Amino acid sequence: MSSNDSFIGHLVELRKRLILIVGSVLGIALVLMPFSRKITTLLSQPVMTNLPENSSMIAIDITAPLMIPIKMTLFAALFASMPLIIYQIWAFVSPGLYKQEKRIALPIVISSCLLFYLGCAFAYFVVIPLGMAFIANFAPEGIMFMPDIKSYLDFMLVVFFAFGLAFEVPVVVMILISTGVTTAETLRKKRAYVIVIAFTAGMLLTPPDIYSQIFLAIPIWILYELGIVFSVFLKKKPEPGDRTEQDPPEMT
Repeated sequence: MSSNDSFIGHLVELRKRLILIVGSVLGIALVLMPFSRKITTLLSQPVMTNLPENSSMIAIDITAPLMIPIKMTLFAALFASMPLIIYQIWAFVSPGLYKQEKRIALPIVISSCLLFYLGCAFAYFVVIPLGMAFIANFAPEGIMFMPDIKSYLDFMLVVFFAFGLAFEVPVVVMILISTGVTTAETLRKKRAYVIVIAFTAGMLLTPPDIYSQIFLAIPIWILYELGIVFSVFLKKKPEPGDRTEQDPPEMT
């Protein structure tokens, strides 16, 4: 097979995987659409429970009462589809992996899903409620805190995916070490830079209060250290059936 045919084959496979990802998200969204109002109420709870007395959320745009539940449902569908999305990514890259790499791929795929959901749950139950309570209490006297539902949706998307991706740090660390891109010793020496990056990310991606910033920065640091520790258990001696580093990856 020529390099050109191989490249076209990869593009066709990538197109197939992208179609499956989009189809799965839209399919789940259609199933959830009858429950769109309940989903909106559920996702709005971190704000609603921290609003001042006699206050409520508002909808400024004329179409917001219709469009926001639809957008919330699409967000919930994307959230629910994450295991399928991660699996499709794995299915696309797996033919080019060595056997040793394939052995560690399954625990990495599973841990990626669990850590993403853990990060989103941490944002929903801890970070957003604390951030909203801080903002509501910080409002000057005479100003009623009544957040717009559209602005909250945009804010929630950023926070959810920021924490979901931040909790993937140990997976990234384990992949870098297990594939030989870097070593645990090198990453330990870069610890100071990681801490600075973590607090910078916390400042940029969370509500403007010190608690939310710390709640993002500290987990990134801890998960970075755990990734270094767990990577040791993934480095196993190659078995007789494994290819050597000189052997080319299998092509399909």
